[in-house]
Amino acid sequence: MTNIAKAIDRLREERRDAQNQVQKLGEAIAVLEKLSRSAGATVHAITPQRSKRVLSAAGRRRISLAQKARWAKMRQAKKAA
Repeated sequence: MTNIAKAIDRLREERRDAQNQVQKLGEAIAVLEKLSRSAGATVHAITPQRSKRVLSAAGRRRISLAQKARWAKMRQAKKAA
């Protein structure tokens, strides 16, 4: 065999070993996840990320006006006291 063929065979062996190792790691992770779920622990890494919530301009305006009304009410209460 030539050196290139030997190198290719060796790389294929390494790839096979790496795939086996990745599979074993996946199995270990699955076992640990099952253990943590059964213990009642919450696992944040498992839950998918929520999409960012978006407020419309009208919604932001309503919130702003409501907060300004609360502030005005507080100012009126301070003046009366």
